[in-house]
Amino acid sequence: MTASPFIVVFALYDRVTQLDFTGPHEVFWRLPGAQCIVASARGGEIHADGGLTISNVQRLADIEHADLICVPGGFGVIEAMGDAEFVRQVRRLADGARYVTSVCTGSLVLGAAGLLRGKRAACHWAWRDLLPTFEATVDEARVVRDGNLITGGGVTAGIDMALTVMADIAGTDHAQAVQLGIEYAPAPPFDCGRPERAAAPVLHAVTERLNRLRADRYAAVQKAAQAMSMRVPADCGDNGWFSTPSPHAGPATA
Repeated sequence: MTASPFIVVFALYDRVTQLDFTGPHEVFWRLPGAQCIVASARGGEIHADGGLTISNVQRLADIEHADLICVPGGFGVIEAMGDAEFVRQVRRLADGARYVTSVCTGSLVLGAAGLLRGKRAACHWAWRDLLPTFEATVDEARVVRDGNLITGGGVTAGIDMALTVMADIAGTDHAQAVQLGIEYAPAPPFDCGRPERAAAPVLHAVTERLNRLRADRYAAVQKAAQAMSMRVPADCGDNGWFSTPSPHAGPATA
């Protein structure tokens, strides 16, 4: 008898940061028996940051279950947190998943789905302070595990997160073989990939640029947290998880 595939679902949205999910995807498809699916609330195409288009995207509602769900971050995270159907489907799949993962600001979407309550979580360094709004504890580590929740820091941390999860699933020997196979041996030209390592002028310039997004992101997180607090408990079923169903909501399953 053929073993059931290990279903890995990447929950995408417009203006996602493609490396947030293509890095982990490059790792996870090498899991024994893995079936990687890219999906969004409405399917079709996703337009990522930087102008790339991802096609043949499935609808989240058409996916029966996920063994692992991964939510990446991106400039479109504000809209993603406010998309009731997207958040609903992330929560539904996460409820039955063995692993719930995120990269960068994808953890904010998990927060909007009520999945960070009482948990330690990572996020991009510029947005960690938003996590407590979702009743989460900030952890500055590059990869943070709290139960079946595994969250990665900014962008490139997704590869570290994926290798960490792979070691848990398939063993450290397999994970190390994959790391060697993709020649993941970071040796950046500059040691400034964390705010505490960056020169003050560089940190100031990047912070100033990101601060242009701060007001909108703060407002979106507050709105998402308020919506989260109004939802009924998850054990009431998929159709009852939101107290007021979205007019765009589709069926919970195909």
